[in-house]
Amino acid sequence: MRIIAGKWRGRALTAPEGEATRPTADRVREALFSMLTSRLGDFDELRVADVFAGTGALGLEALSRGAAHVTFVENDPVAIKALRGNIAKCGAENVTTVVAHPAELLGRSSPHDLVLLDPPYGSGAAAAALARMDAQGWLAPHALVSVETSAKEALEIPGFNAEPPRKHGKAALHLLRREIAT
Repeated sequence: MRIIAGKWRGRALTAPEGEATRPTADRVREALFSMLTSRLGDFDELRVADVFAGTGALGLEALSRGAAHVTFVENDPVAIKALRGNIAKCGAENVTTVVAHPAELLGRSSPHDLVLLDPPYGSGAAAAALARMDAQGWLAPHALVSVETSAKEALEIPGFNAEPPRKHGKAALHLLRREIAT
């Protein structure tokens, strides 16, 4: 697993052993960042949250492409060890925060421009985490949200409009924005 583009392009990342962490495949990550780039233009100065971060590959990819800061949310101790190691490999300690806490129980935060959620497949955890984050101020009014699910999962999150999902092998990528009240 490597960073695909940007200043750390080609840098290898470490994944914890075992089945508990499922890193996003390189080709799925490449597709996701292509989708995000077409909607955002670039990542310059974005505040990003990488939730259910695992290895941190999504957030580190955003930093490599110019994001200003990434907050990683992960509660598995083995994954956190790999995540911190990957942050150190990139020399990104000064532009990252690691929150070792379940996403569904997050406290207050400053707003983020981009939220990347990659929960365990079939868990339904994305909806609960996003609702909590929205209530706790994690989302900027214009925030773009990405959720990775299995290709077989449907995703409906109240209060958010979703684009049609893009399927990539066993994964589906969903892009959402907060509904605008009229």
